[in-house]
Amino acid sequence: MILFPAIDLKDGQCVRLKLGDMEQATVFNDDPAAQAKSFEDQGFDYLHVVDLNGAFAGQSVNGAAVEAILKAVKFPVQLGGGIRTLAHIESWLDKGLARVILGTVAVRDPELVKAAASKWPGQVAVGIDARKGMVAVEGWAETSELSIIELAKRFEGAGVAAIIYTDIDRDGVLAGINWDSTIELARATSIPVIASGGLASMSDIERLTQPDCAVLEGAISGRALYDGRIDSREALALLKAAG
Repeated sequence: MILFPAIDLKDGQCVRLKLGDMEQATVFNDDPAAQAKSFEDQGFDYLHVVDLNGAFAGQSVNGAAVEAILKAVKFPVQLGGGIRTLAHIESWLDKGLARVILGTVAVRDPELVKAAASKWPGQVAVGIDARKGMVAVEGWAETSELSIIELAKRFEGAGVAAIIYTDIDRDGVLAGINWDSTIELARATSIPVIASGGLASMSDIERLTQPDCAVLEGAISGRALYDGRIDSREALALLKAAG
């Protein structure tokens, strides 16, 4: 079970949004590279980064901040937000990203995702963000007619490394993960699922150690780590002990 600390980038700073609203952003650190190094020093094994401006713009906006993060740390980094072309994917992987996360393009152009997953095995993940079970795109600004399970099934057998599933209604408000929906998705697909959105407390970390969560690859934590609701060393020790 991997616990991914999250760095969400807006205007070059580490922020957390409430319910995916760019107008409700709290700045936690104006030095993303230093924040990434802090997470590495705390013992995390993998970093989750989102270019929030990029998700809305459809292209990288916080590229300089991401490159600074890659120079500052040794642990693997995955990035989502505004990555929409094969050339863009290749460029980021060449710069040292371990994994790119494709969100909007997974809805708009699933064949591109399949081509990327085939070309770069183990380095392409799909981000599925949803409101009330329906997939949202364009930085969560639009909701599609697709259900999360329908979208996941499009990529069965395509070589996608993971699905990062975010329940937008719980993101950034410390409401707890939507366990039912997340576990249902993980059971419906053979692709490893990472839970995102709402991880709020040590009780959520303890919930991850329960047998039914064994179907998950991991979970992403943002705001709860920044404001101390989750103790990183205690959380990592708990997950390690649970195997």
